[in-house]
Amino acid sequence: MIRHLAKGVKHLFGLHRPGRILPVFRDDILLASYPQSGCTALQFLLANLFHPDREVNFDNLRQVVLDVDVSTKRDFDRSPRPRIMNTHSGFDARYRRVIYLVRDPRDVAQSRYETLRKLRKIDDQLSIADFIDRFLAGRDVKERAPQDDSGSWGENVGSWMAVRFSHPGFLWLRYEDLVADAERELKRVADFLGLPTDPKKISQAIERSSLAPLVDKRNELLEAQVASIEAAWGDIMACLGYKLTTRDPGDALKSSLIALLMSDGRGKTGTGNGNRP
Repeated sequence: MIRHLAKGVKHLFGLHRPGRILPVFRDDILLASYPQSGCTALQFLLANLFHPDREVNFDNLRQVVLDVDVSTKRDFDRSPRPRIMNTHSGFDARYRRVIYLVRDPRDVAQSRYETLRKLRKIDDQLSIADFIDRFLAGRDVKERAPQDDSGSWGENVGSWMAVRFSHPGFLWLRYEDLVADAERELKRVADFLGLPTDPKKISQAIERSSLAPLVDKRNELLEAQVASIEAAWGDIMACLGYKLTTRDPGDALKSSLIALLMSDGRGKTGTGNGNRP
């Protein structure tokens, strides 16, 4: 009884988390990514690009970039348009403007392992080899939050690739490209969103995003561990331009549904459009 009453009060005052039932506007901007793909850095970059006269830090970042699974209904109602939102969920057809940040899964696995150990969400004695088995199955933590439907890296990335790869309202960003040339990639974001691409404003947004620096940290996995990841997702990785080290990319793409969906119609997987990595 008390639980239902508390739930009703939350809804009355907009303190509940709407999640997938959130009403979506045409001008909403969704930042999608798999965990440990550099999403915090991208949030800071976009927040500073949109709000050049506002100091953005970890205390107020969630006010500028809402979290689809964490922010309350009241947060969404009070947010100015266009709303910028972040998610680690798989494909959601409701959003018309989506920026997907992808990162090499070999680096994601290493970063995820280290992060979850620090947060004590996995046993400190769990080996990286055993963790990768869980990572590939989308079971990297023992208990996911009820609203967490991020799945595995392959499920998450693949769900967006399969449906939106060539869609004009969809922009692919590779974390590695953002690290290599943040100004170029942030300009692509500004172009995609119809924002001014003044070099000074781009540079300022990057300088003011130093709280979440872009770090070029590559994995230190053993060959067998790399081979496991490439065996599972080599086709997706090859489509995104990631170099395979234990598997021939041609073989990976030969019978791949993802490669077929991303084909330019001549049996070749293209990467020429502005929304592609």
